[in-house]
Amino acid sequence: MEMSDVTKAEATAPTTESVDAKGVLIALAAYLLWGSFPLYFQLLVPAGPLEIIGHRVLWSFVFCLLGVVAWRTLPEFRAVLRTPRLRTGLMLAGVLVTVNWLVYVWGVLNDHIVDAALGYFINPLFTVTLAVLVLHERLRPAQWVAVGIGAVAVIVIAVGHGQVPWVALALATSFGLYGLAKNRVGGKVSPLVGLTVETSALAPIALGYLLWLQVTGAGTFTGHGGAHTALLASAGIVTAIPLLLFAEAAARIPLSMIGLIQYLTPTIQFALGVWVNHEVMPLPRWIGFGLVWVALIVMTADSLRAARQRPILVEPELD
Repeated sequence: MEMSDVTKAEATAPTTESVDAKGVLIALAAYLLWGSFPLYFQLLVPAGPLEIIGHRVLWSFVFCLLGVVAWRTLPEFRAVLRTPRLRTGLMLAGVLVTVNWLVYVWGVLNDHIVDAALGYFINPLFTVTLAVLVLHERLRPAQWVAVGIGAVAVIVIAVGHGQVPWVALALATSFGLYGLAKNRVGGKVSPLVGLTVETSALAPIALGYLLWLQVTGAGTFTGHGGAHTALLASAGIVTAIPLLLFAEAAARIPLSMIGLIQYLTPTIQFALGVWVNHEVMPLPRWIGFGLVWVALIVMTADSLRAARQRPILVEPELD
């Protein structure tokens, strides 16, 4: 899954109670696209996970750079590259999100779509844990309960399934750390420029790797038909469009509503894994997922309650 700049959303999300219907539809479109990613990546076979990620990094950079030029944000892009703290933070974020992409694609291509869904279900729980361990934030009692239930769920799944759900844990960890890296940068960089910088560091490596694959005959970019070539090259558009939709939605609707809609993505992935990919779901796995859903309900309800109690700051009007 590939969720975008949460920090930017927090900086721009509306705080009023009015709901922008168009904003809701845009958010739904973003999360529906993210949820359908398993279907797209399965179309890229016979390309392997590393080759797919190479194309995703390279074409995402190309597409985003074209977007930066089209939207006339090159000055912001250059300013970020000239600022060591922002540049380093975003490039670190780029490495983390690339790891997340690689694990996700590997999971999709190796019948672990349900585990991928689990990873993004438990990601909010891992994120609040990071907030305590790294940012030294204090959790409310209900948040502690939710984290505890989530931990029990992972144990139940691991014991019942006979192995640690490493795909889910790797996805939750890498995306949680990605969010932390973006948090340290702050809401100072627009989503499009941020993704351009993130992919800029890895794009030369991706290009070199893809060229090596083609020279050695191991690449699939050519020799498998024009449709396959077009699908691989479209990885940049597929990556960037949900990001841009999310950024637009975050500027229109409250962050609390974004938080609820985000669960649509792993729900779709879970449905695809169980009913389309026919992955095995023994009873312990169902119990574990049930516990995760209970934890998310507890945490979401607590977050909504806290949001209602939070005072709205109104800036005084100037005469």
